[in-house]
Amino acid sequence: MPKKLAFYLLTFAVSFVALAQTKPILPYKNPKLSVEERVKDLISRMTIEEKAGQLNQLNGGEFTGPAKNDPGQMAKMKQVKEGKVGSMLNVTGVVETSAIQKIAMEESRLGIPMLFALDVIHGYSTIFPIPLAEACSWDLPAIEKNSSIAAKEAAAAGIHWTFAPMCDIGNDIRWGRVMEGAGEDPYYGGLVAASRVRGFQGKLDDDAHLLACIKHFAGYGAVESGREYNLTDFSRPALWNKYLPPYKAAVDAGAATLMNGFNVLDGVPVSGSSFLINDILKARWGFKGLLVSDWGSFSEMISWGHAEDDKDAAMKALNAGSMMDMQSQTVIRFLPELVKEGKVSMQAVDEAVMRTLEIKFRLGLFDQPYKFSNPEREKKMLFTQENRSIARDAARKSIVLLKNEKQTLPILPTVKKLALIGAFADSKDDMFDFWIAKGESKNAVSVLEGIKAGFEPNAVVSFSKGYNIDGTTSEILIKEAVEKASLAEVILVNIGISGKMAGEDRALANPAIPEAQIQLLKALQKTGKPIVAIVTSGRPLILTEVQPLVSSIVQCWILGTETGSAIADVLSGQFNPSGKTVMTFPYAVGQIPVYYNHFKTGRPLPSEPDGDMSWKSRYRDIPNEPLYPFGYGLSYTNFTYSDFKLSSSSGSKGGTLIASVNITNSGNFDGEEVVQLYIRDLAASIIRPVKELKGFQKIKLKKGEKSTVQFTLTDNEFSFFNADGMTKLEPGRFHIFVGTDSKNTQKLDFDLK
Repeated sequence: MPKKLAFYLLTFAVSFVALAQTKPILPYKNPKLSVEERVKDLISRMTIEEKAGQLNQLNGGEFTGPAKNDPGQMAKMKQVKEGKVGSMLNVTGVVETSAIQKIAMEESRLGIPMLFALDVIHGYSTIFPIPLAEACSWDLPAIEKNSSIAAKEAAAAGIHWTFAPMCDIGNDIRWGRVMEGAGEDPYYGGLVAASRVRGFQGKLDDDAHLLACIKHFAGYGAVESGREYNLTDFSRPALWNKYLPPYKAAVDAGAATLMNGFNVLDGVPVSGSSFLINDILKARWGFKGLLVSDWGSFSEMISWGHAEDDKDAAMKALNAGSMMDMQSQTVIRFLPELVKEGKVSMQAVDEAVMRTLEIKFRLGLFDQPYKFSNPEREKKMLFTQENRSIARDAARKSIVLLKNEKQTLPILPTVKKLALIGAFADSKDDMFDFWIAKGESKNAVSVLEGIKAGFEPNAVVSFSKGYNIDGTTSEILIKEAVEKASLAEVILVNIGISGKMAGEDRALANPAIPEAQIQLLKALQKTGKPIVAIVTSGRPLILTEVQPLVSSIVQCWILGTETGSAIADVLSGQFNPSGKTVMTFPYAVGQIPVYYNHFKTGRPLPSEPDGDMSWKSRYRDIPNEPLYPFGYGLSYTNFTYSDFKLSSSSGSKGGTLIASVNITNSGNFDGEEVVQLYIRDLAASIIRPVKELKGFQKIKLKKGEKSTVQFTLTDNEFSFFNADGMTKLEPGRFHIFVGTDSKNTQKLDFDLK
């Protein structure tokens, strides 16, 4: 055989063997195919156990270092290797998330990447104001920006998914979770939810954003007596008009995922509500994303008395349209058996798995499973000076000035002696709730640190505890506080409740200022010095006893990393407060729940105080009115409303109504005002609230400046939902209100023909 021919034959043989040994690219691993094609191919290759695994979310923990040999963690790693875990929560940091992702990608049969989730509620490392406080800014672009910073930090730490925003409408300040929401108004709540979704998610085409998760679907904020995990029971009109709008707004904003609540709807736990999930969420709203349970909520259907056991719970949840099971492991244990017995269809399983896989493909994890795993980026992105600056601005905008008698605030440079009193002012731990992800209280600016930095060396700042963190006080503590206060020109008193009493499982029967703090205020009042109450809390508190004892009240909420700096900025006048309440402040605990958009009864109180008060819907011992209404907040300047007018006194369906008003800054400071527009439908097929927010504008005016604000109202603003969720636009008379809050308004009439 000629040498040349032998060489060609040998080359061909080697190439043939190499070609035979080359594995073809599997369709689901081929980035040139569409996501739909890749998902369909992958599902066709999965066993029922692997499909169940994608719907199984486990609580994680450290998987490396000393903990890697822990039996519990080893069992979880075994599940990951077997493809029986699709997602983990509470695993954080690039080192930990990368270690688990490596197991999923390299040791499981199909190499399906994991999703890592965490409750990033108001910041990851740099902590922003709680969502309730943030909503008081009425600054939607800022709210979106704040969420984008939280997403950027969390994504840099290997997190793909946050369980936020909470879209629950909250009327009851006894419920600890009001701190996670945007208050009591469905219209404004929807705008805030949409802004937070956009901030968290962006376009989900980079490594700087997260999957947002709308929660808790639906109506969880209506828990009876404000008690966590309690019953919810409300009408269908309330469902459609009050509780669902914020969720719908978040879905329309593109939220990729959604979470079940812990509550019931029409007597059925929402994890098993086909009406809520299949009929409304999927069919009517067209939601194409992933639905995850809340912690163990599938299993909790047993406690509710809706499911016999875990197997029955898994069946009812999946048949109702629920998908991923957080922590209870009912699906991973019983899905194969349920499918074999014909109690859950493979079609339902494949739909749930498809949505889980689509999310992972959308994040690009199949092609770049470690795109969120850059240790240098993690080190560079967390707790930067830029992020802290944005958090400080967010905190200032969230503060609400509730009272300012004799212009005690701002504190002028001529004041040389300040007394700061209150144990919370020097406690960084109590500044925070427990939803602070990886934020560290030691890195935060306390109220004491902020006041000293903001006022010294121009003024001497003395400090005294006045009361103990546990809510008690003593004669010694009060005496010391009075002595310090007597030497000061202005007294600053940090009152309220610990941040640790805000959030899940933090229901309070009496959300009021502790008695020891009231005793302290009464003693300080006797000094005759002006007193500024700095109220820190994760919810509105009953301030009725505080109000007459102090000159000024500044509601500061839980403000995050830059708490002290932001408070000092406001007290000193470097920042003119512009926050407005998004929850009503009750006059007394017996009023709760109290909210502005209530209904007028068949026997309402007369509008004039001297009218006949008998046999009306009223309290005998307290006013019907709250202490501070929805939308309320003062400024260091004054805003005058004038020339309120409508473009027409009547109109037809399909038309447009323009409402306009002139706003003048008639005070001595530049400032911002939230101009609010409300309507009332006077007679309808179902009763309507006494006022409904339908628009607002936040404007900035220099002192002496005047501006005309316009609102455009269409059929959408005059419509409502009936009990079947159908939009109704009915002719009749409407009141149109404009004002600085929900109570202090001007009114004009409009007839819809």
